[in-house]
Amino acid sequence: QVQLVESGGGSVQAGGSLRLSCAASGSIFSVGDMGWYRQAPGNQRELVAEVTSGGRTTYADSVKGRFTISRDNAKNEVYLQMNSLKPEDTAVYYCNALINPYNGAFVVAINYWGQGTQVTVSS
Repeated sequence: QVQLVESGGGSVQAGGSLRLSCAASGSIFSVGDMGWYRQAPGNQRELVAEVTSGGRTTYADSVKGRFTISRDNAKNEVYLQMNSLKPEDTAVYYCNALINPYNGAFVVAINYWGQGTQVTVSS
């Protein structure tokens, strides 16, 4: 029942900006850490940015100063504002969230993933 849906990907020229959004929906008890990962063809998936339930943020060194992660707890959404984009940022971006879903009996924590959204940055 719980799912993460991403939007906002696309193609831009170097130096441009994009804003990614991810909304969690379903029978949710609470949402913990939320983050964005990316994977380029032939490469390993890597953490781009993360924001904890307490508001602490973590960024990959390659995006510090250019990307900003934020969340809206009332809407169970997380965002990634990407500025000064570089061709090296080209990848499929995946939303991730640690969610405690309702199950009628007990609380369990599950990592959910979005379907991925393509970001392409041209020179």
